[in-house]
Amino acid sequence: MDSPLAGKRVAVLAENMYEDLELWYPLIRLREAGAVVSVVAPTEGTIYKSKHGLEVKSDLSAEVAKAREFDAVVIPGGFAPDYMRRSEAMVRFVKDANDEGKVVAAICHAGSMLVSAKVLKGKTVTCYKSIKDDVINAGGNYVDKAVVRDGDLITSRVPDDLPAFCAEIIAALSTSKTRPPAQTRTR
Repeated sequence: MDSPLAGKRVAVLAENMYEDLELWYPLIRLREAGAVVSVVAPTEGTIYKSKHGLEVKSDLSAEVAKAREFDAVVIPGGFAPDYMRRSEAMVRFVKDANDEGKVVAAICHAGSMLVSAKVLKGKTVTCYKSIKDDVINAGGNYVDKAVVRDGDLITSRVPDDLPAFCAEIIAALSTSKTRPPAQTRTR
């Protein structure tokens, strides 16, 4: 089986009350494509529950995770982004990933994390309609489409958009360079 994302490292963010499909669909799809996917959350080794009680265990805390060690960050929606944005480490992780030119993908209410990370100015994006005004007020150019890619920023609206959302993430990662892991230099 061909692995278009072999060697790619992806962080999927988690917090309580995430939208089930918006976390699990990308996580599974990206693993199927060959990426190494880690769940990053406020606390390492903690169980986070979805809106419907589905559990995911975090691999890393946002405090420990370094954006430079990943090729992409995926932010699911649901009520989780409202909890995520209360964590300075979670917001900083998203901002750092954006600033370092990583693929940053947000679906549904995850646009609120992009607002908090202050990465929307001048970007064309989409999101769930209830946060459209927040996205516009943060400087984003809102459009109502299943998936929007502006540079390394990928956004979608709702769970029905997940096939297009994941296809765009895979396409973006397939054309980006894999960053080698940080190495210690010796003299």
